[in-house]
Amino acid sequence: MTDTGRAPARESEDLPVPVTGPAHSPTPEDPFPAPRRSSDLADPARSFNREISWSDFNDRVLQLAESPGDEQPLMERLKFCSIYSSNQDEFFMVRVAGLLDQVDAGIEKMRGGLTPSTTIDALHEKILPQVHRQARLWEDRLMPELADHGIRVVGLGELTADQRARIDERFRKQVLPVLTPLAVGLGRPFPYISNLSLSLAVMVRDPETEQDVFARVKVPKGLTPRFFPVSEGDTTFVPLEELIAANLSELFPGMEVVDHACFRVTRDSDFEISDEADDLLEAVEAELRQRRFGEVVRLEIQEGMSEEIRRLLVEAMNVAERQIYTIPGMLDLTDLMQIVALPGYEEIRDEPWTPVVQPRLIEAEDEELDMFSVIRQGDLLVHHPYDSFGTSVERFVQRAVEDPNVLAIKQTVYRTSDDSPLVPALITASERGKQAVCLVEIKARFDEQANIKWARKLERSGVHVVYGMPEMKTHAKCVLVVRREGEGVRRYVHIGTGNYHPKTARIYTDLGLFTCDEQIGADVSEMFNHLTGYGRPDLYHEVLVAPNFMLDGIVARIGLCIAAAKTGQRAQIRMKMNALVHPRVIEALYEASQAGVNIQLNVRGACCLKPGVPGMSENIRVVSIVGRFLEHSRIYNFQYAENEEVFIGSADMMPRNLDNRVELITPIKDPDCRAEVLNDLERCLADNTNSWVLRSDGSWERLAPGPGEEPRNVQKESMALALARAAEAAAAQ
Repeated sequence: MTDTGRAPARESEDLPVPVTGPAHSPTPEDPFPAPRRSSDLADPARSFNREISWSDFNDRVLQLAESPGDEQPLMERLKFCSIYSSNQDEFFMVRVAGLLDQVDAGIEKMRGGLTPSTTIDALHEKILPQVHRQARLWEDRLMPELADHGIRVVGLGELTADQRARIDERFRKQVLPVLTPLAVGLGRPFPYISNLSLSLAVMVRDPETEQDVFARVKVPKGLTPRFFPVSEGDTTFVPLEELIAANLSELFPGMEVVDHACFRVTRDSDFEISDEADDLLEAVEAELRQRRFGEVVRLEIQEGMSEEIRRLLVEAMNVAERQIYTIPGMLDLTDLMQIVALPGYEEIRDEPWTPVVQPRLIEAEDEELDMFSVIRQGDLLVHHPYDSFGTSVERFVQRAVEDPNVLAIKQTVYRTSDDSPLVPALITASERGKQAVCLVEIKARFDEQANIKWARKLERSGVHVVYGMPEMKTHAKCVLVVRREGEGVRRYVHIGTGNYHPKTARIYTDLGLFTCDEQIGADVSEMFNHLTGYGRPDLYHEVLVAPNFMLDGIVARIGLCIAAAKTGQRAQIRMKMNALVHPRVIEALYEASQAGVNIQLNVRGACCLKPGVPGMSENIRVVSIVGRFLEHSRIYNFQYAENEEVFIGSADMMPRNLDNRVELITPIKDPDCRAEVLNDLERCLADNTNSWVLRSDGSWERLAPGPGEEPRNVQKESMALALARAAEAAAAQ
């Protein structure tokens, strides 16, 4: 079996590159030049700035919130409005924080024609109009439409005397006891403002001394709802900050409340772990304790705030003007999810979707036919959220725990949830004497605390827990089951594009492959041994693993397509991913375009590649789908001459994935599974209702069916296909 992971090392980029192919694809007899390596894609003629491209993605989310009611039900538009804000929060905590760190370090490296400093300026110029659009959307459209359905968000002045009495009583009982006014003055330094907390800035005056004092009152989060109901079970709400503001005199007795306004702080919440960290778990825990003290990267202030309060906040937070976002309305619209979560109101929601049992697994619901026998009959592909996660992935692990012939279960955990049965299943497996191994990525951003908690539980139960490598994250998604069969053992594997997280499996589109292919099983086993042991694997037979093999493997396959195109043979590249940023991949795709290779890309988020540029990328088309479900699957399809390869897995085409993470993508070898993956890819590329096309000037144009053209919505089509398959399978029973 040949090594498909990487092209042989070479001394010069100008030398020809002999590239080996997988066992099921022939190797070209003649060598060909490798796509040239780019240093950093700094030239704006050859790339878009990553951060600007990402902000365009979040704008597409906002556009869904702005959609007409006949395109998106009201609650769904409200959901997208909230998601826009939560996306923005994470972007500032991580990406903008990183830009500010670069500015502080004096780094002026160009990305898509912008330095870190000019990128921050450009983002401010781009994002500020977006948040103003969002504010107008909430005030002018969403609030009135909610009121039409009996859900009212009002000011205190709109309440009747009876309603005002009721809400004031509830405020005194439920809110007032938890409020803590913090004044600034002699012996009282400016209070620490926690990350993403909504606060009231208050100026109070002592009537005896005529002295003005600044104070901060934090709006409690989690203890009481942001949208405070007038009475229990009521659907008339008052924003909590307005209720607090109306009762400030109770917090400052004997003082005159001169002025108040809302503000919100976003802090740097990314962290790095030293390569020399001896105890990775303790190092992450220590960094988490420091996270809340991160530098301020964004200050959001309510429009109309007095100049005096604004000056005090800007000085205390030590922010520049380009870090200040003045918002004409409510701050922190992530809390709109509280309204989205209200029970009922089905008439203003998407029709509920219940994932179906993958047809081949319907029989496996019978205890006599387990999943292992189904997989032995042929590879099995599942597509979430259309196929049930519980009856496929969770059942696979549960059957492995219950089966006395299973000797070992090994799993990677990047993100999971408290209600996931997968991690507790490993605990049960260990208690039953099976070898249980869990590779927990405790550096998974914003899930560190949950993963540490699970890691502690697993260790106490005897599960072999590995925390990955200090210098890189383990992002691969796979489960390996070793089962005794006859005189030997057989490996069963699940490789997915998404996390082992039951909640996201209901809202993210992800693919998963179940196989007992001998070579794929051996490769996954080798990867686990590498991660839990000590050594450097020389090769993988079928899968591509980052950081050592995947990038060269992808570029080599692009090279095969280039070679085919240059000899007049069929050549096509189709990819679906979350982001396209890696310079080598982008440059390779440019060279493929120039060789005449047809390239179709579906990139949900940031895309630094410039399509449609004459002489460089005129054969490349880029689209992005943003819809009801988060498009999360990664598919890589290479067609050259008579050969075709299809891969799925965890990796996007980004430096962090290909150079600095442990990632895994697997070939889809089974013809039926391959047809399913390609069918999904083709429908994604044909979508004309929730799809935007990227133009060479960086603009994104939303697609719409032309005259006489059939509307195509890949997510609706996938739901219909899943229901049709389930009905056909049920009829065959």
